[in-house]
Amino acid sequence: MSRFTLHDLEKRVRERARAGTQASYTRRLIEQGVAHCARKLGEEAIETVLAAVEEDRGRLIAEAGDLIYHLLVVLAARGIALADVEAALAERTGQSGIEEKAARRHGRGSRPLGARKAKTRAGRARDG
Repeated sequence: MSRFTLHDLEKRVRERARAGTQASYTRRLIEQGVAHCARKLGEEAIETVLAAVEEDRGRLIAEAGDLIYHLLVVLAARGIALADVEAALAERTGQSGIEEKAARRHGRGSRPLGARKAKTRAGRARDG
């Protein structure tokens, strides 16, 4: 079995992002913008969920690969390295997932994205 890592895939995504659009699907995705890349990521997430529910191991493995690829494309389009995500995950290792979620609910720690947007909208309405 080859030793192909997520870092290898990230390197390939970044290299392909700099290639010509005729030769690179990755480059074409990125040139269509972050929103397009994010939609593709969402499509792959749904396909991954469906494969998991269907209990089709082979399809789940393939769809998980597509999902990871499209996540790395979105990260590249936003200028975020896999190492940045790893660092964020490393910060979370000091507490259990249950503790982290409880801290979010009680305002101690980072809020989910939706909560940040709601607060921003409320602040604009109040300040506006």
